[in-house]
Amino acid sequence: MQIYLVQHGESKPEELDPKRRLTENGARAVQKVADFLRRSGGVQVDAIWHSGKPRARQTAELLATSAQAGEKAVMHHDGLTPKDAVDPIKQDLEQGNSNVMIVGHLPFLGRLAALLLTGNADNDVVAFQFGCVVCLKRDDADKWRLEWMIVPKLF
Repeated sequence: MQIYLVQHGESKPEELDPKRRLTENGARAVQKVADFLRRSGGVQVDAIWHSGKPRARQTAELLATSAQAGEKAVMHHDGLTPKDAVDPIKQDLEQGNSNVMIVGHLPFLGRLAALLLTGNADNDVVAFQFGCVVCLKRDDADKWRLEWMIVPKLF
């Protein structure tokens, strides 16, 4: 089982856009990551979860073009906002055996990665960036390992 943790792309400041949609640069950076993933064979996911916030939804939709998943695979999932508890999502992931892409926010994503990788959500183990994709894989012993990470500035 693999999961892909994605921090949304750069968004507009709240005073310019109360909905905080992606900036042009943010959308362009996420598109570059999506293009790279597609050229490398894409990622296979059963679902793409996002927090429901416009910047996360837009990022999820852009990345869906590189994921081998249907249109209906992109869906809002409760519990993915910046300050939500990570334990319920960990339980959701570990009860299933599906490849999932989670598009969300900090500090939530950092805490989820830390919990899965180290057992402690307070450990700061992944340096997330706008538009990055972090791939974690669960092995046969149910241990999570970092497989790879892609950041937009590589492109």
